[in-house]
Amino acid sequence: MKIAFTGGGSIGHVAVNMALIPEAAKHQIECIYIGSKAGIEKEAITSQFPDVKYYGISSGKLRRYFSLDNAKDILKVQKGVFDALNVLRKERPDIVFSKGGFVTVPVIIAARMLKIKTIIHESDVTPGLANKIGLKFAMKCYTTFEETLKYIPGGKADFVGGVVRDDIFTGDKNTGYELTGFSPDKQVLLVMGGSLGSKTVNTAIRSHLDALLRHYQVIHITGQGLTDQQLDRPGYKQFEFVKDELPHLFAITDTIVSRAGSNAIYEFLALRKPMLLVPLGLDQSRGDQIDNARIFEQEGYAGVLQENELTSATLMAALQKIEDNRAALTAAMNEAYTSFTPEALLQKILDDAS
Repeated sequence: MKIAFTGGGSIGHVAVNMALIPEAAKHQIECIYIGSKAGIEKEAITSQFPDVKYYGISSGKLRRYFSLDNAKDILKVQKGVFDALNVLRKERPDIVFSKGGFVTVPVIIAARMLKIKTIIHESDVTPGLANKIGLKFAMKCYTTFEETLKYIPGGKADFVGGVVRDDIFTGDKNTGYELTGFSPDKQVLLVMGGSLGSKTVNTAIRSHLDALLRHYQVIHITGQGLTDQQLDRPGYKQFEFVKDELPHLFAITDTIVSRAGSNAIYEFLALRKPMLLVPLGLDQSRGDQIDNARIFEQEGYAGVLQENELTSATLMAALQKIEDNRAALTAAMNEAYTSFTPEALLQKILDDAS
């Protein structure tokens, strides 16, 4: 048995694949990965899974608006189909599992041409453009949110909930305190701006750092190249990016401020961490994070602060509301739907493709 995984452009389009690959290895299933030639997925997969063959293919950006670059990128997608055909003919996988992102479109088209069964996964409430195209060629789509089922016609979709990596539960508090130099006697606020960081969130945190430090010790994951070395204060620890350290940082965290990417917020939910979500605005996205945050707020798992409302006063007020409602938030999270484990999702993939 061999599975070709694909997905890229952000860590959100790789995270589920990264959870499934170790499970596949436990069952002696060979894995390969098809991604872009220089995207974030290449570093994530090759560093984490050196035994997994990684194939980089040509890929173009898919836009919902008119741009002269669309013509160039159509050619890149066509080249990507030929690249993917060569990989799939060489490797002959039994299944293609696609997590989304622009690079997956040529892979899914090539798999259909070769009659390889393809399953896609949609993390957000509404399908992204790549997955909308992929749905025409795939046999099945798994969804993170139950609401997504109404956007996918023909009974092609199954709701599986959030799928989180097992390693997020392995954090050690002592290691977390060693990494940060923090004390267990004061609450810890973890700030995350997504896999690429967020200048807006970073600026808001730094602008109000004095007020925050009166109440919290602050772990700030800034994004690559976005740390500010002039801000060296007791109780404030910056990281550009974390990987192996993240479970230990989670272990000492009391409250999280984050963007609203679905993979991340489902990890916070699984860890029962009260969260304040600042979703990407419509000026930077199609609104998928706004939808994700809305559902988590409705379910009682999170507070939400829209980016255009982010000020010193609103940030502190929103965090105070999280503290005031901590018991209710935790209770709601404890009652949350138990999502598929990576092992259960892998078994479902194998069953559906059999």
